[in-house]
Amino acid sequence: MPNPISVAFEIAKKESRPALLTYTVAGDSSKKQSLEILNSISKNVDILEIGMPHNTPVADGSQIQTSSYRAIKNGIKINDIFKIVKDFKSFNKTKPIILMGYYNMIFQYGENEFLKKCKISGVNGLIVVDLPWPENRKFANKCKKKSIYFIQLLSPTTTTKRLKKIIKDSHSMNYFISMLSTTGGKLKVSPKEIMNNYDKIKRIDPKKNVVIGFGITEKTIKSLKKADGLVVGSAICKEITNSLKKRQNVVTNVNNVVKKLKKKIL
Repeated sequence: MPNPISVAFEIAKKESRPALLTYTVAGDSSKKQSLEILNSISKNVDILEIGMPHNTPVADGSQIQTSSYRAIKNGIKINDIFKIVKDFKSFNKTKPIILMGYYNMIFQYGENEFLKKCKISGVNGLIVVDLPWPENRKFANKCKKKSIYFIQLLSPTTTTKRLKKIIKDSHSMNYFISMLSTTGGKLKVSPKEIMNNYDKIKRIDPKKNVVIGFGITEKTIKSLKKADGLVVGSAICKEITNSLKKRQNVVTNVNNVVKKLKKKIL
């Protein structure tokens, strides 16, 4: 069977639009509500990224840091994350799930045990922020043997020579970081420049899907819709924070944000 991540991209391409990927932190604002959010937004999302909360998320801006803090404060553990994924997959078997986090958590858990639990719970892909190529090759091969995509990160400063090597080694999906920043920052470069960099990556191997992340909001998503996929995370985490502060329905408000994002790329 093909990996559901690849299937999701195929469906989006048939509909002449980019795949919509969302990022939420597992356990924010609670384990129960985290699952409720995933179930609610999955109707309008092609691929769900779930963050593994970390106490020093160096790549993440304030919105995701706040989400991670709430989840950690509520006692979220890796096994809880696997349970959330498994519970989600029991009702949404074909919806792709990508776990995103930091290597120390995987190392402490044990690579082999971690991948075993990923397979059992229904994880389809992994993004490990602080495990770059070529250091990730051994672990990426382990993922491949389990039919789990290891998603390589590409940046605007990655040289063409290095890009070719990474993409050659990569699985079916790569993640292009739109700008040199933490997540959630305002776009510091024009959408035109982002797409020029994106096109350079796509020319290396047009068959591999490339998503764009960092700084994407309802205001900027439409200008990047020629990409294979677009990732929105901080804007969703911000909505969770605002809804909690206002004591409004978190699940409903987050779902409304996702619906608006989806409309922008149709």
